[in-house]
Amino acid sequence: AFLEDGILVRDRGRIRRRYLRSWCFPWDVASVLPTDLLYLRLGPAAPAVRANRCLRAPRLFEAFDRRETRTGHPNAFRVAKLMLYVFVAIHWYGCLYFALSARLGLGTDSWVCPNASRPGFARPLRQYLHSFYFSTLVLATVGDTPEPRREEEFLFVTVGFLLAVLGFATITGSIGSVISNMNAADAAFYPDPEPVQRYLRARGAGGRLARRVARWHQHLRAQRKLPAERAVLRHLPRGLRAEVAAGVHLPALRRVGLFQSWERGVLRQLVLRLRPQVFGPGEFVCRRGDVGREMYFVREGRLAVVAEDGVTQLAVLGEGLYFGEISLINIKGNTSGNRRTANIMSIGYSDLFCLSKEDLAEVLAEFPSARAMMEAKGRQLLLGMGKLDVHAEAAAAEAERRVQGLERALEGLQRRAARLLAQLESGAFKLALRVQRLEGRLRR
Repeated sequence: AFLEDGILVRDRGRIRRRYLRSWCFPWDVASVLPTDLLYLRLGPAAPAVRANRCLRAPRLFEAFDRRETRTGHPNAFRVAKLMLYVFVAIHWYGCLYFALSARLGLGTDSWVCPNASRPGFARPLRQYLHSFYFSTLVLATVGDTPEPRREEEFLFVTVGFLLAVLGFATITGSIGSVISNMNAADAAFYPDPEPVQRYLRARGAGGRLARRVARWHQHLRAQRKLPAERAVLRHLPRGLRAEVAAGVHLPALRRVGLFQSWERGVLRQLVLRLRPQVFGPGEFVCRRGDVGREMYFVREGRLAVVAEDGVTQLAVLGEGLYFGEISLINIKGNTSGNRRTANIMSIGYSDLFCLSKEDLAEVLAEFPSARAMMEAKGRQLLLGMGKLDVHAEAAAAEAERRVQGLERALEGLQRRAARLLAQLESGAFKLALRVQRLEGRLRR
């Protein structure tokens, strides 16, 4: 397949016509010609007849590039590809060593490959392993190789050492690039714990607190939690970012009882504003009396509603539950205002979604039905806790009705004033026309 205007073309006829007109077609045809048939005349001792297979090397590199962009483990693929290149280079150099040894005479000196008369070298496999071992010593520049005796042998070893220097520089650079890419990928997803550790050591606050910070970072990596999702997705356009966020978080968001009856459009707006947060064991998510600026949805883990002593557990919140919405919604008659009504503590490591008050108000302003449902659930919860003043709610409702009546009366007065102003302007215009006509008669 190929891309046309950014769209993948899968039509076989168009793919065939495009391929036949491309420069790859004659090279591919030449690479698959049955030159192996020359073995019938020359024998298997002439492997050069299959050299046309090397014309497929550009297609191989193209396949490697495509696989590297599609695999889920690109760094591991790069390392495997690099090891394959090393193996092929050693294999080819070993084959050239054996060919040179055969030309100079197998077993004629200590440098060339031994001949079949030497014990154990009667099999071609043993001769190949010796050649491969010699090639590894030369290209890796490790170990002692036999001293060359002839000019051809000196030249061959010298070329091998030069290739080894160039090859090892390339290999070292490639491995360093792979390691730096892995570190960059980790830094893009996970926060670096070292600055926090240095800060604690500089302030003399190490020990137990430093161990908690280290365990929190270890938990992020072990459980593959990604707290920097917004930074990772910031370069995507808004529509694609919404699709990615919905594909990742929407199943978890639908498990929240509050959202099970909400329409998909509301949830798509919410997932763009959710911020993942991870709390450690014994860490308080919110305390009673604090000003509420966020609400939370439990994605994974368990949280406890604890008493004022911080130990007694009154209730346990699990996956799919939510809390903190009462402080964010202005429910009439709420005696606690925007203050937290309970102490919430994480039992173990808890993975939560955080939604700020501003983001929630922005979403609910676009979807009034969702706001009404959330206010109804919050009102039921306040009634159960005894923190809803019914009389104050009725008074607030009556005041709101009066305000709405005043607003309607004000709108009526504004319309009447606008109508009178228009009539006044029309009368003034007509009066001006009459004055002009009278002045014209007086002049005549």
